[in-house]
Amino acid sequence: MGTSVLSLRIDRDLLERLRGHAAKRGMNVQDYVIQTLMRDDFDQRFQTAVEETEKFYGVT
Repeated sequence: MGTSVLSLRIDRDLLERLRGHAAKRGMNVQDYVIQTLMRDDFDQRFQTAVEETEKFYGVT
């Protein structure tokens, strides 16, 4: 798996909040943001799988 760089500009207050959340978990901001994005991506894929399964079995 290769890596790429994503650069973004964020508000100072948001960055400080992210630093606080990351520090509570013993992480740096980069790792915290990546973990959050991965968790959100998993949640979306899982929800889609549940919906597809319900359609297949006629639950909805």
